[in-house]
Amino acid sequence: MLASAAVFVSLAATQAFAEKTAYPLTLDNCGRKITINKAPERAVSIGQSTTEILYLLGVHEKVVGTALWIGPVLKQYEEINSKIERLADNDPSFESVIGKKPDLVTAQFQWMIGPEGVVGKPEQFEELGIPAYISPSDCNGKDNSAGDDGVRLKPFDMDLIYREIAELAKIYDVQDQGAKVIADLKARENAARKKISAANDKLSAVFWFSSAETDIDPYVAGKYGAPGYILRTLGVKNVIESDEEWPTVGWETIAKSNPTFIIAGKLTRRRFPADDIAVKLEFLKTDPVASLMAAVKDGRVVEMDAQSMNPTIRTIEGIEVLADAIAASGLNR
Repeated sequence: MLASAAVFVSLAATQAFAEKTAYPLTLDNCGRKITINKAPERAVSIGQSTTEILYLLGVHEKVVGTALWIGPVLKQYEEINSKIERLADNDPSFESVIGKKPDLVTAQFQWMIGPEGVVGKPEQFEELGIPAYISPSDCNGKDNSAGDDGVRLKPFDMDLIYREIAELAKIYDVQDQGAKVIADLKARENAARKKISAANDKLSAVFWFSSAETDIDPYVAGKYGAPGYILRTLGVKNVIESDEEWPTVGWETIAKSNPTFIIAGKLTRRRFPADDIAVKLEFLKTDPVASLMAAVKDGRVVEMDAQSMNPTIRTIEGIEVLADAIAASGLNR
């Protein structure tokens, strides 16, 4: 009876999720209201995670341009992605975006489209009749007014990504597919948790995203971003206590905290020399301070796609990668 009840609740939830979209659709988005008059036909997506969500929702034929990539696209979408114009690897111009005549612009970060957006402000697009949708993960519970990567006011939770998936699914009236994507991600997270016993803060880690120069303080993960979520999920302590998304912290300070694992980001972008994972690994082996850390000497450096270190669908992949590394180390027993 309990099993039957669970199935009934699940079906009811799916049916509720799958109600057809009534246009015009108005959504609260990052402190603004946006209105979608019909399912978009020509979207420009600025930010890899949001672009990959659109692919997962099966609306790639409605995407006419992308930008801001920091790694390879999900493998199953390589062919699809190759046929969609990439306006820029990093920051596209406002002119290049509107030149695609979009009826929707999506952005992963407010520093792309926001009050001080390098591409433009939402109002600039709205004046042209183009709604601009920003990922809730980059504004809900976060203060971006200070510039840079902003400060999270409360811990990131994957529910913000699930909200983005559900809202984009509603915008395109593909709610059934949105429900499937969310269910798959949640199942993967639960499976990764089960791979290791709860560490209960016996293990610790530092996430190294990149460095502006290899000989200066690295950008590491604060406690409230996606890496914080990964570590909380697996019961691992973050040695960095900052509320900032990506504070710079000296290697001497990191070494004193003696993290069990160093998680190094892999990026295909090349804004900084240390975006290259090979540069990171060479630094850890040769730097007088970093090379003496137990995590380096004992081979506990974990390579992770940098997309997993941002609040994205890939955060689940990050949980899987670290869970596998912990299980392989045997230290969680």
